[in-house]
Amino acid sequence: MIDENGEQLGILPTEEALARARTSGLDLIEISPNAQPPVVKIGDYGRLKYEQSKKDKDARKKQRNFELREVKLRPKIETHDYETKARMAERLLMDGSKIKVTIMFRGREITYTAFGRRLLDRMAEDMAPLATVEREPRLEGKNMFMILAPRTTPAGPPKFTTPKELKEHKENPKPILDDSDVHDDDHDESHDEIETKEPTSA
Repeated sequence: MIDENGEQLGILPTEEALARARTSGLDLIEISPNAQPPVVKIGDYGRLKYEQSKKDKDARKKQRNFELREVKLRPKIETHDYETKARMAERLLMDGSKIKVTIMFRGREITYTAFGRRLLDRMAEDMAPLATVEREPRLEGKNMFMILAPRTTPAGPPKFTTPKELKEHKENPKPILDDSDVHDDDHDESHDEIETKEPTSA
């Protein structure tokens, strides 16, 4: 048995152990039920549950940070939308996540994969202060993707997240964006495109 100060009291009868806990105004907590004899400790059970819950929450948070998150783009994307997605990518990287940047091709767009490659190269360059390219762009089916991994030590400030936003994020980090925030919305083909326009067939 261990008392509330962490001192070993040796093997005690159950009734005596319970009496000691009641006298201290605390609980008798079983910490190693499979040991022979079982190991118990005098302590505040409510506080113990709270501290364990906090540890579990922190562990889950760290686990989420190392998950692979995805940012989806279309080969035709407006400058403002691209910058919004880039800002999302910066937040994910600053939170310690790897990100999979995916270009989604539809219909005849698949014949212009060079545009998708240029868009991925641009994203890699824009994220360079925070990330390195872990997997080079590759085409799988109708999607082209690359994987970025966060740098252990950033090489510079983020390009799209302002100093004010960066300070707010560090002081009060918000939950990581869900899929509805990360994936790219459909745009009409008449919108302006970044860098290049799709050539017209003769």
